[in-house]
Amino acid sequence: MAEETKCSCGSANVALFPCTGAANVGQISNKIAIALEEQGIGNLMCTVGIGARAPGLMKSAEASDRIITIDGCPVNCATKTLELAGFKVDRQIVISELGVKKTRDRNPKDEEVAEVLEKVMEILQSE
Repeated sequence: MAEETKCSCGSANVALFPCTGAANVGQISNKIAIALEEQGIGNLMCTVGIGARAPGLMKSAEASDRIITIDGCPVNCATKTLELAGFKVDRQIVISELGVKKTRDRNPKDEEVAEVLEKVMEILQSE
């Protein structure tokens, strides 16, 4: 059985809020959040639901020990959404700061997502 990868933040209750914007970096952000959840690093949450102030999603976010946003670009929509809802973001990752140029391509290649995931894992494991 493969050893489960963990974030070195020490918390088992990590909320992952991705950007799902209409650009390659938004789509990569969402794919990264899904991969992190699959690896047991956190729980994928609905960023738009926080913007809508959906009661169940707000409670889930409030119950999280740690909040990580994964923004696609410097517009920081995921982070701003959480902050405007009154949440403290513990860690923000911005995909475009990891060497990915923002484009209108909404179908990023698997190899590109894998490369970015590796960088995100390095960031999370260094905390």
